[in-house]
Amino acid sequence: MILQALVSYHQRLSTDDEVKIAPEGFEKKEIPFLIILNQNGEFIDLQDTRYEEGKNKKSRTFLVPRGVKRSSGIVANLLWDNPSYVLGYPSKNETEKNPEKALTRAKEQHRQFIKRIKDQFPDPEFDVGINAVLKFLEKGNFQPIFSHNLWKEVKQTGGNLTFKLVDDVEIVCQRKSVIDSLIKPPKIDTSKFMCLVTGEYDTPAILHAPIKGVKNAQPSGANIVSFNLDPFCSYGKKQGLNAPIGKKAEFAYTSALNYLLQRDSTQKIIIGDATVVFWADRKNKMEEVFANFFGIDSSSRESLQDYKNLLSVFRSPETGVKAELNQSARFYVLGLSPNASRLSIRLWYAGTVGDIVNNISQHFDDLEIIKSEKDWHTVDLRSILRSTSIQDSDEKIPPNLAGDTMKSILNGTPYPATLLSGVLNRIKAEQSRKDKNGKAIPNVNYTRAAIIKAIINRNIRQLKINEKEVTVSLDTTNTNTGYLLGRLFAILEKIQEAASPGLNTTIRDTYYGAASSTPVTVFPRLMKLKNYHLAKIENKGVVVNYEKQIEEITSKLSADNPFPVYLNLHDQGRFSIGYYHQRQEFFSK
Repeated sequence: MILQALVSYHQRLSTDDEVKIAPEGFEKKEIPFLIILNQNGEFIDLQDTRYEEGKNKKSRTFLVPRGVKRSSGIVANLLWDNPSYVLGYPSKNETEKNPEKALTRAKEQHRQFIKRIKDQFPDPEFDVGINAVLKFLEKGNFQPIFSHNLWKEVKQTGGNLTFKLVDDVEIVCQRKSVIDSLIKPPKIDTSKFMCLVTGEYDTPAILHAPIKGVKNAQPSGANIVSFNLDPFCSYGKKQGLNAPIGKKAEFAYTSALNYLLQRDSTQKIIIGDATVVFWADRKNKMEEVFANFFGIDSSSRESLQDYKNLLSVFRSPETGVKAELNQSARFYVLGLSPNASRLSIRLWYAGTVGDIVNNISQHFDDLEIIKSEKDWHTVDLRSILRSTSIQDSDEKIPPNLAGDTMKSILNGTPYPATLLSGVLNRIKAEQSRKDKNGKAIPNVNYTRAAIIKAIINRNIRQLKINEKEVTVSLDTTNTNTGYLLGRLFAILEKIQEAASPGLNTTIRDTYYGAASSTPVTVFPRLMKLKNYHLAKIENKGVVVNYEKQIEEITSKLSADNPFPVYLNLHDQGRFSIGYYHQRQEFFSK
């Protein structure tokens, strides 16, 4: 299903005049240096294609013959490669290890580079560019290049090289006669193999092209489909023959995926340890705005989008171009994570645009909770995941959580159980957290309260639990023990703060964890302590008000067991919501 969707997407891109995707047998590659030749194969110049982008240099991208997959053997690319292959100049790393061995290997690499061109073009005179390249390589006089002022940078970077005729606009790889020669359909043996993706007979791809652009994967790329060890093989078949995928389908799915994963892609977001790409089966507005729902960085106001306005566009096609807002269009989301030399599928979603709109809307409705004016941002997926990690770090987010959470949002199913436990664990761990000025940092903040509310309410609704849903703001009719104790704890803390203004440490710093999980061990002591704090407050009207609030809560607790021995995970979540709601009520105007 995944590969079929990617093959279909490649077919869509191939017919889109606005998208210049590489034709079969080619790829787009960054080539930092061009060797300029005349038609007689004589060296003219070395050209630098790089340009400044911020503090770094970025190389220009060219259409070149598709690169080969390398392990430890010597296999040359066609008409482009690194200096070891193109010029027989050993790399810096290999020279430092063993200079003699490095030089011998570089000579063999160069020989294979020339052989690859001759094998592909047995009659080089069919194109003046190919003829010039072979003349230059066979002469072997590379000293003018080594003396060029750019050669030092070529050595340092080990950047790819290719060729260009001095009077041409395009490189030799892009000459029309060269492209026409390379895209001729190969002869196919239709008697043995049927492609598992397309169902058509095709020559099977033994090795699949690497997928590049996945966070923390190998820079040279990794594979989704790979059979490189004997335990993965069966019936004597080797590598790709174990699950035969035709060369056309292999090129299509790898090209489409690499297109989605390219550096400047607007259809790619990083969530936790997963790199997520998304696309539709036909052009749709959702491709442009999907990242806004999930990839917002909440630290930047400028990147904030009003998700309600975005969703309303899809629900009211008359406000936009109907062709772009087709809710019946198929929409796909794929999440990838590195796993050694392979890629793991963290997330796969296949549905319609209409389903996504409804489920995302419900997700944000579930997250809706009272907040202060400074809590301006929408709770995006990155904020949700960071709420479970140490110091809100993306690197410390638990594995699989990103994919599982995003899957639950897209499908409208209950959130993963690990999300609730992760948030509650961080709340307890940060109960005494201070900023650099020694001021307490709220452990039950807006984001965490919203997450807990969404988890609890979705479970109640979908699992049909006979309990009251958590409201957006303070609910004085809620009689859940966890919620009531959370409210009570907030009032006791407020009394302490009123009794000792400017206090750096409150009962939250010492007792929150125990109060939210094992109330009986803490609340009897806190109820006695509050009498001491009330006695210190001079304004008796304030004292009476606090006592009324305490009475309102305690009257709803069980007379036989007001402070339970233990609260389960969901009631611990309700404790946090009750605490948060009551604190927000204190600060509301």
